[in-house]
Parts: sequence; C-alpha cells; structure tokens
Amino acid sequence: MTDTYDIILRNGRVMDPETRFDAICDLAISGGSIARIGQVQGRATREIDATGLIVAPGFLDLHAHGQSVAADRMQAFDGVTTTLELEVGALPVAEWYDRQAKVPRALNYGAAAAWIFGRKAAFGAIELDANVHPIDQMGAGSEDMRWSDEAAGEVRTREIVAHVRQGLDEGAIGIGLPNGYAPGAGVKEMAEICDLAFEYGTPTFTHIAYLSNIDPQSSVDSYVRLIGLAGATGAHMHICHLNSTSLMDIERVVGLIAKAQAQGLPVTTEAYPYGTGATVVSAGFFMDPDFTKRTGSAYTNIELIHNHHRFTDREDMLAAREESPSDLVMWHFLDVDANDEDRRLLDLSVTYPGGSIASDAMPWIDGSGRIYEGLEWPLPDHLSAHPRSSGTFTRFLREHVRERETMPLMDALAKCTILPGKVIEGCAPQIARKVRLQEGCDADIVVFDLGTLTDRADFTAMNRPSEGVRHLLVGGEFVISDGMLDRDAAPGRPIRRPIR
Repeated sequence: MTDTYDIILRNGRVMDPETRFDAICDLAISGGSIARIGQVQGRATREIDATGLIVAPGFLDLHAHGQSVAADRMQAFDGVTTTLELEVGALPVAEWYDRQAKVPRALNYGAAAAWIFGRKAAFGAIELDANVHPIDQMGAGSEDMRWSDEAAGEVRTREIVAHVRQGLDEGAIGIGLPNGYAPGAGVKEMAEICDLAFEYGTPTFTHIAYLSNIDPQSSVDSYVRLIGLAGATGAHMHICHLNSTSLMDIERVVGLIAKAQAQGLPVTTEAYPYGTGATVVSAGFFMDPDFTKRTGSAYTNIELIHNHHRFTDREDMLAAREESPSDLVMWHFLDVDANDEDRRLLDLSVTYPGGSIASDAMPWIDGSGRIYEGLEWPLPDHLSAHPRSSGTFTRFLREHVRERETMPLMDALAKCTILPGKVIEGCAPQIARKVRLQEGCDADIVVFDLGTLTDRADFTAMNRPSEGVRHLLVGGEFVISDGMLDRDAAPGRPIRRPIR
C-alpha cells in the first residue's frame, strides 16, 4: 500500500540545526506535521521540487514589535514563522491574546508580560488596555515621567509585581523588562521581578538600564547589574539587542557575557545585523542633557521614521516629543558601511557564539506616524518601519554565510531557530516542535534559495520584501508558495505558557 501525504518536498537540502542533519532528501507533511524525512516513496496532494533549495525550520523571532497582518507578511518573506513580542510585552495578557485571535495572523504569535506597563499603571500614568498597541503604550505617559525616573516604594512595587504575576498566570511568555525606559526603577524592584521570573521558570527579556559609554551609569554598569541579578535570583536574564544598547562598548560587554555563561549563569542574548536602532521619540535617554557626551552620538544621528526629519539638538527632540510622544525614531549609532571599527563591533554582537538573531522589528506606520492595521498587499509606499522589519534574517544569512563567510550555514540557521527556541521552550513548550526539522515536529518550514536570498529594504524604501524564500509553511499551510504570498493564509496560532 502506498502512503499518501498532504505535501512532499522533493530533493531539497534538508537541514536540522539541533541534530546537524544535513542531506539531500525528501520531506513529507501530513496533518500539519512532518511525517517522514528521507527517501519518501509515497504520493501527495502536492509535490514540490526543492532541488537546489534549503529546507529548514522556520525562523523564530523573539523580539518583534509589529504584531499585525502587515508585519507578518513582511516577516514571512524574511523566513520567519513565529514572531513574538517579548522585550516590551503586553498587558492585560489574556485580552491581548484574545484580540490577536480575531486578526488573520499569518505567523504564530505571542507576548511577554509587560513590566513597564504595570509600572506605568502603578504610577497612574496609563490605564491598561489591550486594544492599544504596545508601542503606542510605550509612548504614553510622557506628561508625568515619575514612572520612568522614580523608584517604586513598597506599595507600588507590590502592585507592579501583581500586574506581572497576573500576566504570567494568563499565559505570558516570560517578563518584558525594558529597564532602559524606566532607569529609575531600583534594584529592590528588579530583584522582586526576577524572583517572580525564577518562580515561574520564565526568562526576563531585558533592555539594559543605561545607554552610555561613560560612568557612572554606563552600559557596562548595566550588564554587570543584569548578570548580578541572574546570579542572585537564579532568573534567566535574556539581554535584548546586544548590538544597539552596548553602543561602543560591545567588545567589553561581550566579554562579560561570555564569563557569566562560563560560570553557568542563566544569561543569553540576541542581536540584529544593523547599526541603526529604533524606538519612540519620548524615550527618556534622549532627554539626558549629556546625551551626546555619554553616547558619543549627535542628535543629527536621530531621525523621525515617518518623515525622515533629522533632529538638530535636544530642544528639537523635546518639541517633537511634546507634539507626538509615540512617534517612532531611528538612531544611527554605528556607521557600518563607512567605518571598519563600527563593522567589527557589530559583527561581535551578531556572530556571538550561542546568541540568537532577533529583529526588534518595528510596527508599520503611515505618513502621519499612526500604526497601520490594514490588509493591503503589497504594502503601500507611504508606509515605513525600519529595514529590520523586512530583512533581518535574510540580511544576516546573505552577509554572514554567502558573502563574508563568517560562519557555516548550519551554525547560522541555529541562531535563527534552535538557539532562540531554547531560550523559551522551558516555559512555552509548544515552541519545541517549531524550531526543529524532525519527524513528528510541526511543519513550520522555510524553503529558500541561498544563492539569491537577500534583503531589499533600505532606509528610504523600507516596504520592499526580501527575496529568495520560495516557500514558507506554518502548521503545514502555505503562506508563501512559489515566491508568492497567499493573501488569504492565516495559519498563525498563539504561543504561550500553559495556563495554570
């Protein structure tokens, strides 16, 4: 009797970064799962000739702020099958997941519990509302910055911890801990949040407290503090965007992380292959009167995303902040095209052994700066975000595997799949089946042509999807087929902690 499958991918180079399996063979899919890998003799409803193509687990993005149909579609062409909002997170968590379930999500999705929103609520700066996009919530509360600048007393700390605990109970994947946006939070509060993370067996996804290359309150200070919290509380500290928050201290902090890991401390990290960051214009660190001295960066390195306005000085930024605090800005902190030392520093973060690739993808916004929630495809030209919202993973593979050969393809794929998977699979066990290309695992699969794989988005045209992904499946359903998006595909499912 001949076996029958839903889909067979024939003669592709099948690669599983966990087992290091690497062979030209077939892969059969049935019922949304990988049924057979090897020489498949059966038939299928659809067979695809994958000769000359790489067949790999779909990429897992731990750090993606888009969380919309438009963001999913652009990330699909970047090889991503699961996109998670973990650095900022969401509150209330249950309502956030309920809202996403009503959206035709193409990719798997999930969120952490947003410590910073719990903090804003405790200080009376915002009301928690899952209908407000997390990035808009990040910009809210700029009229009274006590939530950012002041330490929480005992009563407020209890309230903050309670908000985060409720989020974890509702299935949040860890705790979003963007300390850099509330550097006034004291170590006592941080320790209680880390105790909570340890209790639940979940990571914290941390944005370091200080962005500065000089003491006091330098980037090095921040890393030492996070490593100390890991050692003191046992909490898994996952440090976000190693490249951007370290500024010019990347080499020093890479050494600190390596020593911490060598001692067995639960510290992990991630990076993206760009020398330009992005955030909200109201971020407090821009308002430091010594910003240029402490960061080595001029205000002219910062531009509004929606209209490309380059700021002239602190007063110019203050005016923009008062007019629209949720507006997104890009910060060109490294010039990797013109400066060899800047390129070397970025490489140290992106190629760090055991580190994940994560995009920090920004939401798509229209010409007025409002977050776009529409369904148009291709994305209209008036929309913008950041090139990393379109091409992080393809850029990484193009640069570091094909062109510059800084690492083998298998190692690079691990940084996009199994390594980020291991960060969260202890608290989100679903992900274990999504970052492995093994029989019985979910058919979350990317099929790409390494020879043509490339990012196309740049800082003047951010809405150009990457090229080279020929097929992308989520749960065995095609989101991209023969290089074309299926606009009706909505196979994305929630990734979350098991609810107690």
